[in-house]
Amino acid sequence: MSLFAEVPQAAPVAVFKLTADFREDKHPSKVNLGVGAYRTDECQPWVLPVVRKVEQLIANNHSLNHEYLPILGLPEFRASASKIALGEDSPAIKENRVGGVQSLGGTGALRIGAEFLRRWYNGKNNTATPIYVSAPTWENHNAVFSDAGFTDVRPYRYWDAENRGLALAGFLEDLENAPEYSVFLLHACAHNPTGTDPTPDEWKQIAEIMERKKLFAFFDSAYQGFASGDLQKDAWAVRYFVSKGFELFCAQSFSKNFGLYNERVGNLTIVAKDSDNASRILSQMEKIVRTIWSNPPSQGARIVATTLTTPELFAEWKDNVKTMADRVLLMRSQLKAKLQALGTPGTWEHITQQIGMFSFTGLNPNQVGYLIKEKHVYLMASGRINMCGLTTKNLDYVAESIHETVTKIQ
Repeated sequence: MSLFAEVPQAAPVAVFKLTADFREDKHPSKVNLGVGAYRTDECQPWVLPVVRKVEQLIANNHSLNHEYLPILGLPEFRASASKIALGEDSPAIKENRVGGVQSLGGTGALRIGAEFLRRWYNGKNNTATPIYVSAPTWENHNAVFSDAGFTDVRPYRYWDAENRGLALAGFLEDLENAPEYSVFLLHACAHNPTGTDPTPDEWKQIAEIMERKKLFAFFDSAYQGFASGDLQKDAWAVRYFVSKGFELFCAQSFSKNFGLYNERVGNLTIVAKDSDNASRILSQMEKIVRTIWSNPPSQGARIVATTLTTPELFAEWKDNVKTMADRVLLMRSQLKAKLQALGTPGTWEHITQQIGMFSFTGLNPNQVGYLIKEKHVYLMASGRINMCGLTTKNLDYVAESIHETVTKIQ
């Protein structure tokens, strides 16, 4: 009898199971709209040209070595990453009350932020602080905070399924009803999975209630630049909250906007009340990091830092990011136009009203099942599709498949 005989088989991670099923499918017209990564119009991964260039610069720089980085990460990466989130002229940076912690992707930033909040926020080791995540949200959000020890992870209303847009009234009501000092996990831009973001005016209403109710803002910023093609526009919400005097966390991922998925490049930007608070927070973050990954890897961080701190490379990166964002916008407009031309039942305006990599189609689980089984179009059970999986070659097939599905399956 094994010592581990009682260990149950865990369910597979949905998005990776979907990709595995897609690979096994031999159908010639199969389409994968599940994976959360950019694809070219040839449906291939894209290494950004600026990344290729910087990799060569690093390889040819014989002054670099493989010594340990500081526990909190590569200093020039942390500084430049926080500057991208908060802005070149951020008063918070100038007042020396911002700190960054290099992390293993955006997930690592969320996890160490959650770990810190459990240990030191709203009392010491308070596992009962309510954590609010949007309904729906990226499935990992719930697990990250639960695994960090929080026992009260709650949904807040976000998606209006009937109107296929933001459930603003419900969102604001849930903010009003939340206990003081609750933590709200907010998507900085390109909400995953809905692609639906508040407008600046709606963000102002959200911030007003959060300030009055003493609610903590924890932003997840995984798509800056990738969402609209504009770095400033995609950071608007985070910067507005900082301008209103919020102390906050912002988990940043460079997987999507640099295409560095397997390099695990993330940063947790911390905005504190003053430099003394920032210093003490970072001292505790160092203790947390030490026992989780101890020391971060350098390659991805060097790529990002070199790009962000070299003007000509920075300009090229912004152009690369806009190339990705523009392709997604084109696929949105063409999919909507095709569905409307086919006379597909329902409204499809939300496809172009949403932003970023994903679209929340409004397709129900039965329709998703039909698309996968009968049409070999793979998407998440929630109806979320990755717009990057669409190409000029498969778009007609996907639109016709959706049309057939919506017409036949209720």
